[in-house]
Amino acid sequence: MYTRSWRSVSAQDAVGTPSFVADHALWSQEQSAAAEQIEADLAQIDFVRLVFPDPHGLARSKTLTADTFRSVLRNGMNFSPGPFLFDTGHAIAVDFLGEPGLGIEELSGAGNFILVPDPLTFQLLPGTEPRTAWVIGDEYLRDGTAHPLSARAVLRRLDAAYTAHGYTPVVGLEVEWYLTRLIEGTPGNTGNGFGLQGSAPQVAAVNAGYQFNLDARYDSVAPLTDPLAAHLAALGLPLRSMEHESGPGQVESTFSPMSALDTADAMLLFRTVTKRWCAQRGHHASFMSQPRLDAFDPSGWHVHQSVLDTASGRNLFAAEGPSGGPSPQAKAYADGLLAWSRELFLLSVPTVNGYRRLNSRHALAPTRIDWSVEDRTVMLRMVGGGRGAHIENRSAEPCANPYLAIAAQLFAGLEGLTGAPAPETGPPPGTAPPRFVPQSLHEALDAFRAGRAEQLLGRPLATCLTKLKESELHRYQTWLATTGTGEDQVTAWEQREYFEAY
Repeated sequence: MYTRSWRSVSAQDAVGTPSFVADHALWSQEQSAAAEQIEADLAQIDFVRLVFPDPHGLARSKTLTADTFRSVLRNGMNFSPGPFLFDTGHAIAVDFLGEPGLGIEELSGAGNFILVPDPLTFQLLPGTEPRTAWVIGDEYLRDGTAHPLSARAVLRRLDAAYTAHGYTPVVGLEVEWYLTRLIEGTPGNTGNGFGLQGSAPQVAAVNAGYQFNLDARYDSVAPLTDPLAAHLAALGLPLRSMEHESGPGQVESTFSPMSALDTADAMLLFRTVTKRWCAQRGHHASFMSQPRLDAFDPSGWHVHQSVLDTASGRNLFAAEGPSGGPSPQAKAYADGLLAWSRELFLLSVPTVNGYRRLNSRHALAPTRIDWSVEDRTVMLRMVGGGRGAHIENRSAEPCANPYLAIAAQLFAGLEGLTGAPAPETGPPPGTAPPRFVPQSLHEALDAFRAGRAEQLLGRPLATCLTKLKESELHRYQTWLATTGTGEDQVTAWEQREYFEAY
């Protein structure tokens, strides 16, 4: 049997720019060393999934052959900017045919950007056949500068700011999500198009719920979540626990503290792998805060955070002496979070649906912009003492962009730690009438537009996020007006928009 030999003349233009990494000095010594090891091991791999987080926090990818990736590793890969232009329902929110209005010339006409793999994130996905690896990329303009719309670049800048002050931020994940059983049906493409998602997956609850942390409730999900936990551990993720929460099939997953960038990368990998793992086994995992299903309790994402003195390794939030209360640095950090809370709230709760949880009297969700010791009704809960002292921000929804949500926390906290002027000041926590968290995407978007988010994000990304959220909110409000539907309950629009994608 004879097989034709196909001879490629040149594919350089399809895999980025030759010597892009070297020409622009994009890697550290650690990354260069990791790249050499990857090149040595590529013969043992069939495919590489090259991923980056879009502004919504969703993983966008291309699956490359190992031979192609060998070139992409140092040249980068051309990517369409579509993920920067579409809102959550795939409606065009940024006008790339006219003037995008973001101050980024390369977006006009939807020109490519270059995605460069970060060798430190390269890992084999266990149990895959063909053998497939995963690697997260960093976005660059064609001149080698960091892409102004890169969420990962925002978090890198915050990391650098902490390093400059001699600090090391530490972040822990505590994420709630839903496990449901898929019901055979159509793929939900009917009526689908730009700005209109088809029907959401049809699912059934896996248990009755509403027995908080009941061991028997966990038994009903354990046949799936226990092997999932082992799979996550095989990925190197520092999983601590799987628990059954309140709603039917509502699971909480917690992870050990990590660096800020590692935490965001872990959240991206965890959500993506969990959805894939469950789908392959006839189930559906969703990080949508409140699905449109009977008796489902809203899910949240709690961001645990502390700051170390880099030189000594001392936790700055640990109080000295017998008082056991939060340290002055912890209070200063919390004051920064509170001062910037409304202006940056959109980055923690970016969807229409996420505010269902904040309006619920039955969810252990924060309502007041305040801090307190061991109080789950306020936005910031002071937890523990001694070396383990930290702050838990309870406001985020599970489908928030992890890079932007974590960056917002670190930015506001550093503003408090360094005594920088705050946009909102007021009496000490607990001494004035309460301020409440935003109750809708509209309210949060108004605060975001009127505030100074571009100090964190830069003007192009702040403008892009505004356009994306304006488009999403406009489509939702148009649907309400057209159908005459009230907002008292989770709508069919929300279920179509978020249940499958997130």
